[in-house]
Amino acid sequence: MINLAIDLGNTRIKFGVFDQNILKNNWAGNSDAAKIKFEQILKEFKVDHIMICATGNSKDFVTFVENRGLSFELISSFTPMPFINGYKTPHTLGIDRMILVASAHEDFSGENVLIIDAGTCVTYDFKDASDIYQGGSISPGLQMRFNAMHEFTARLPYLTPVETKIDVIGKDTNEAMQSGVVNGLIAEIDGLIDWYKGKFGDLKIILTGGDGQFLSGRLKNGIFANSNFLLKGLNYITVFNKS
Repeated sequence: MINLAIDLGNTRIKFGVFDQNILKNNWAGNSDAAKIKFEQILKEFKVDHIMICATGNSKDFVTFVENRGLSFELISSFTPMPFINGYKTPHTLGIDRMILVASAHEDFSGENVLIIDAGTCVTYDFKDASDIYQGGSISPGLQMRFNAMHEFTARLPYLTPVETKIDVIGKDTNEAMQSGVVNGLIAEIDGLIDWYKGKFGDLKIILTGGDGQFLSGRLKNGIFANSNFLLKGLNYITVFNKS
C-alpha cells in the first residue's frame, strides 16, 4: 500500500511517500513548486491513499487536488486517532498537534513523550505512559519573534536567525536581538524540558519542525530530531484507519 502524506503548513508544503511504514520519497517547498512535484509523484508511484494535514492557508492546494479528481482524506478533529485525547476542548486542538502525538504513539507507546514542533509557532505536546494526550503549550517561533520586534517598534531592524554561535551579551543592536530571540528560545525549551523531566521522570523528547535542525545542536537536553515526524504520523493514521 502506497500512501501519500501531505502537510500544508503555514510557510511551506511537504510530501512524504510511504510504502507501508517506510518513507520512500519526501519533499518540501512552496505552493507553486508543490503542484509540479505532486504531478511527478503521481507519475512515479501508484498512490493508494492520500492523507492531508491542512493547518496553513491551504485552500488553493486542496482545491488543486480536488480538481484532479483524486480521493483524499482531510484530517480533522473527528478522524479516529490511536491514542486517548485528554484535552479539555479536543475539537479546538490543532490538527498538526494531533498528528504529532499519533507519531509519538507509534514510536513510543507506553512511554512519556514530549513533542516539540519548532515552526511558525513552537508547540509543546505531552503524551503520558498510559498513551493519553495531556495537552501542552504554544509560544511564538523564531521568525515570529524577530518579526514582532521589527513590526511593533519604530527602530528595531528586520532580522533572521544566524547560523553562527550567538553570545548571550550582544555588543550591538543586531547581536542583542539575536541573543534575545535565539538564546531566549533555547532557554525556554530547555527550561520546559527540565520541568517535564522533574515531574514525569523518564521522558522521550522529539524535536521537529522547520527550525528543528537549527535548534537541535544548541539544546543541552538529549533529544531525537526528526524533520519528517508529522509526515510519519500522517502515514501512521492512514495505516491505523485502513487496518
